[in-house]
Amino acid sequence: MAEPSPAKVYSTGGLYRRWLGPILANDQGLDPEQLTQAALSALSQTSLRRDWPGVSAVLAAIALDLQRHDLRLEQVLFGCRFRNPVGLAAGFDKNGVAASIWDRFGFGFAELGTVTWHGQTGNPRPRLFRLAAEQAALNRMGFNNNGAEVMRRTLEKQALPSPGQRPAVLGLNLGKSRITPLEQAPDDYALSLELLAPLADYAVINVSSPNTPGLRDLQDASQLRRLVERLRRLQGCPPLLVKIAPDLEDDAIDGLARLAYEEGLAGVIAVNTSLDRFGLDGRVLPKTGRSLAEEAGGLSGAPLRQRALEVLRRLRATAGPALPLIGVGGIDSPEAAWERISAGASLVQLYTGWIFKGPDLVPNILDGLIGQLDRHGFRHVSEAVGSGVPWQ
Repeated sequence: MAEPSPAKVYSTGGLYRRWLGPILANDQGLDPEQLTQAALSALSQTSLRRDWPGVSAVLAAIALDLQRHDLRLEQVLFGCRFRNPVGLAAGFDKNGVAASIWDRFGFGFAELGTVTWHGQTGNPRPRLFRLAAEQAALNRMGFNNNGAEVMRRTLEKQALPSPGQRPAVLGLNLGKSRITPLEQAPDDYALSLELLAPLADYAVINVSSPNTPGLRDLQDASQLRRLVERLRRLQGCPPLLVKIAPDLEDDAIDGLARLAYEEGLAGVIAVNTSLDRFGLDGRVLPKTGRSLAEEAGGLSGAPLRQRALEVLRRLRATAGPALPLIGVGGIDSPEAAWERISAGASLVQLYTGWIFKGPDLVPNILDGLIGQLDRHGFRHVSEAVGSGVPWQ
C-alpha cells in the first residue's frame, strides 16, 4: 500500500484519523465522555486565546483547510445570515466554551447547549456509548450542564461579536431543569432565555430529549403552545424553533407542524435521538454487558438516518415550503446531507457522524453540495430545498 501523502497526514482530518481513528473504531477503550471533555477543554482554551499569535496561526491553518466560501451556499433564514447550511448540532458544546471558533471548523452555524436554568450533573455514568460498527452512539446524558448563569459568563468571557455580526450563527438550545415540575416548565425555560437572549442569534425549545423524565410530554400541542406563548412574551426574544423527537406518530408530527405555523415559530429541527433501536435490540454494549433493548437512552448516528428523513418529509408535506426546517440525525456524508436538503431542509446539523468521520466531513459535505448544484443546474442552494432531486 502506498504511503499517504504528507498533505493528507498533516491536514486537520488526517491528524484526526491518525490519532483518534483507532479509538473510535473500538467500542471499548477510552470512555467517549472523557474524550469529549478533553477535546472541549482544549477548545475552550483555544477559544479564549484565539487572538494570541501562535493560536491564531493554528486556527487560520485549520480554517484554510476546512472552510469553503461560495455565495451559492449562503442563506438568510429567520433573520440570520448563514454562510453555509452545515451546522454543529446541540449536545457537543453544552456550555458554549468554544462558541467563538466553530466557524474555523467550517460550520456555518453552531447550536450551543442544551442549557437549563439550574446547573445539573445529569444521569449516572457510564452514560455515553460508542457503537463503532454501526457508526452510532447511545446516550443518556440527562442535560448535564453548568446552568444558564454560568453559560452567560462563559460567553461573555469570550468577547463574542454581537448577534448578526459573527462569522457563524450561534443558536441556543434550551431544556427543562430536572428538578422543575412539568407544570412550571414555561417559567424554567423563560428564565434561561431571558438571561441568554442577548447573546443568541436564535433559540431552540428542546422538548424531545428522551433522557429527562416527562420532557417529551411537552410535545403535546397544548403544552407546547403554552410554552411558546410564555417565551414569546419575553423582551428581545430571538427567533424561536422547536426540536422534535423521531418517535412521534404521524398525527403528532402534523400537529406540531400546524402549531409551528400558527404560532409563527421560526422553524422546526428534526430530529432528536431515538428510543427505537432500529433492529439493533440484541446488540450488546461491552461496557455494561447488556443489550440495547435493556439500556436506557437515545440512539443517534447512521441507524437514525431513514427515520429522520421520513419525519422531515412529513413536516415538509404538512407545513409547506414557508416553514424553515433543519435536518439532523444520521448525516455522515455529502449524499445524506443532499438527501435531507432535497427533502425540504434548509439547513443540516452534524454530531455523531462528525465524531466518527472527523473534521473533513464538513468540507466534504460543502464540496458535495456545490457539486450537486452544478450537476442539477441550480443557481443557489435554496432552489434545491424540497426539490426532491436525488444525488447524482
